[in-house]
Amino acid sequence: MNENNNPVALITGGGTGVGAATALQLARQGWRLLLNYARSAAEAEETASRCREAGAEAVAVQGDVAQDADCRRLAETALARWGRIDLLVNNAGVSVFGKDAAWDALDAAAFHRILDVNTLGSFQMLRACLPALREARGAVVNVSSVAGALGVGSSLPYIASKGAVNAMTLHWSRELAPAVRVNAVCPGLITSRWFERGVGAEAAEKGRQGYEAGVPLANSCTPDDVAQAIVYLAQARTVTGELLLLDSGMHLGGVIPRR
Repeated sequence: MNENNNPVALITGGGTGVGAATALQLARQGWRLLLNYARSAAEAEETASRCREAGAEAVAVQGDVAQDADCRRLAETALARWGRIDLLVNNAGVSVFGKDAAWDALDAAAFHRILDVNTLGSFQMLRACLPALREARGAVVNVSSVAGALGVGSSLPYIASKGAVNAMTLHWSRELAPAVRVNAVCPGLITSRWFERGVGAEAAEKGRQGYEAGVPLANSCTPDDVAQAIVYLAQARTVTGELLLLDSGMHLGGVIPRR
């Protein structure tokens, strides 16, 4: 592949977890990568360095997707550097956990922050990248959650934000066809630093064990599992409007007896 023609991906929340795993998988396929981060500068730079070690061009760029000006700057940075955007991965996300997620603890500020990042941020990023995505006949993969499909998750505003992302995914897949494909991945429990930091190491381990005991496949997602699905949807030219559940069968509603 001519390096000047290698596809370009812009990944929000690209420094850690699912975003970093996705970047590394794409890097091994020769994609050029803009890795957005909000606060995790050192981790994003480390991920970009690992992508470069894999032979890809990669740069880490700070920005808050809740701010429209930052979203436009991220798209402009990718275009100034490479002249194209073939894939947008809307991965940046926030939530609250435990006591902070209780109804009497939630206030408008917490609700707005989660919606602003998870939902508004996804819209603003797509809008900023859309002309380039149309020109490239590219793809969008929204990192949603089983929370948005089943109504269970870390907090009510998180559930609402991901339900909105799922609805926007369906709308955009119709609105932007045939030029741009739009899909979402909806993981169940992801064993990641994000979850552990949210609830604490002991609660995270108990949560993992309980989750795996209660789903048919008796396992949970790793960031690499989610990244694999994102990379597939990025390149699946006949797939659009898909809400791909990566929940180990949680949506089936109970444990299948195991032998």
